[in-house]
Amino acid sequence: MSGLQQFRDSMRRDRQWDFMYSVKDLDLDVIQGIILYLEGLNVSFDGFKAINDLNFYVNAGELRCVIGPNGAGKTTMMDIVTGKTRPDSGTAYYGRNIDLLRLSESEIAEIGIGRKFQKPTVFEHHTVYENLELAMSGDKRVFPTLFARLSGEQRDRIDEVLAIIVLAGQAHRPAGALSHGEKQWLEIGMLLMQDPQLLLVDEPAAGMTHQEMDRTAELLLSLEGRHSVVVVEHDMDFVRSIAKRVTVLHQGSVLAEGSMDEVQSDPRVIEVYLGECASTATRACQADAQDNGP
Repeated sequence: MSGLQQFRDSMRRDRQWDFMYSVKDLDLDVIQGIILYLEGLNVSFDGFKAINDLNFYVNAGELRCVIGPNGAGKTTMMDIVTGKTRPDSGTAYYGRNIDLLRLSESEIAEIGIGRKFQKPTVFEHHTVYENLELAMSGDKRVFPTLFARLSGEQRDRIDEVLAIIVLAGQAHRPAGALSHGEKQWLEIGMLLMQDPQLLLVDEPAAGMTHQEMDRTAELLLSLEGRHSVVVVEHDMDFVRSIAKRVTVLHQGSVLAEGSMDEVQSDPRVIEVYLGECASTATRACQADAQDNGP
C-alpha cells in the first residue's frame, strides 16, 4: 500500500482505532457457559514456580470454592485475573473474547471483575449507606462526586444491596462501629454496587463468629446465579456449607476438582492438604461406623 493510500485509509470516518476504544465497549461473551478461562499459566518468582501450567475454568453464574495449602498458588491466581501479576506464559480470558493480559488492573475492574481481600477495607468514618454510595460505579472525579445527586434508581440499588448484605438496619451507622463480620458484608456490598459479573472473595470466614459464618454462607449462596463467585477459603466447614464444586490447588496447579465429598476422600488431597487431621477424621468415622454397624 502506498503512503498516500495509507493516509487516505487513516482518514476514513468509519474507522475506529485501538486508542479510541473504551473497555466499557467490550461485550462479555459467555455463550459457551464459561466466564473465566485460565490456560497453561506459569509464574515464577526468583526461581520459585508459584503457578505451574495452571488450567482453571469457572462457569457463568457458578459459586466455586478454591482450597489448598499455603503456597499452592491461590493468591497468585487471583492476582493474575485482576491484573496485579503478569504470567510468564499462558492465557487468561474473561468470557471467550476478553484477553485479561492486555488490560490494566483498573480496566479489569471496569469490565466487571471485583475482588475482596481477606482484610475488609471500608471507609470507617462514613456510614454504611455512604460507603455503598461511594462504591457506586460512575464518574469518580472530584467535582462530579462533590455535586452528584442520587437518582431514584441509584437509591433503589443501594436499598437492594443493603437488603442483600442484611445491613439495612445499620445504614446510618459509621462503618467503623460494625463488627468484623459486618465489615466483611459491607465490603461485599461495595463490590456489588459496581455490578460485577465475577467476584473473587479471599477467605471471607476468617476471624468470624459461627453466627457470622452462617450469615456469610447465606450471603454468598444468594449471589449464585446472578454473579459468578470464586471463594478462596481454609475453613473446611465453611467450604462444605457453600460448595457444590471445589478446586484443590497444589504447587501452582490443579490437584483435584469435584464435590466436597470427592475431594475430601481423594488420597492425593488428604496427603498434601487435609493431612493427618483428615486421616484421623476418616479413621474416627470408620470406627464409629463399626461401633454402630448392623
